[in-house]
Amino acid sequence: MAATQFLWRHPALVKAWIFILCLAPLGLLVWDGFHDLLGANPIEKIMRRTGDWVLYFLLITLAVTPLRNAFGWRRLLQYRRMLGLFTFFYVVLHFLNYLVLDQFFAWDEIVKDIIKRPYITVGFSAFVLLIPLAATSTNRMMKRLGKNWKKLHSLIYLIGVLAIVHYLWLVKADNREPLIYAAILVVLLLLRTRWVTRMLNNRSGQVIQQAVTRE
Repeated sequence: MAATQFLWRHPALVKAWIFILCLAPLGLLVWDGFHDLLGANPIEKIMRRTGDWVLYFLLITLAVTPLRNAFGWRRLLQYRRMLGLFTFFYVVLHFLNYLVLDQFFAWDEIVKDIIKRPYITVGFSAFVLLIPLAATSTNRMMKRLGKNWKKLHSLIYLIGVLAIVHYLWLVKADNREPLIYAAILVVLLLLRTRWVTRMLNNRSGQVIQQAVTRE
């Protein structure tokens, strides 16, 4: 309990640790690359690992609000933006791996891939939709867009669905893993429905009241 209170009272320290942890997958990827640990097909390995981390960060970002509602951890919201930007960061790495290492800027082939391969079409669509979200993540853009900011950033739900479909269509044989991600996404989306949100808010209010009573 004391450790938790310490962390809540030092958000800058928490942000620094989250920032370091979010960069850890990239650090491990670079380490494996320099030490020839990416296997016989390093491009595919990089594609798979960056894609996995896109999904991880996307689901973690979507989990922030339900956790806040369920446990009353209101300060979690100040870390959501960073998690969302790291989602975009790993999407960019995922796309650059395809653009540079896989296709080597062969734009004609890239266009053909986007048109002919449904999983690339869906994945590229999710990437494009993430760009305006990342570009409008600042406080200045929030104030400038007003109510429209929330409407724009509700695209994250569609992006989540597209990311899962991209992975599901990419996998040819064993689709258990993308289906697990799909199930997690469905749960997170259900937790954002009005009646569930109301129930979680009531629960978090009780938790906060009990904590205050104990003090």
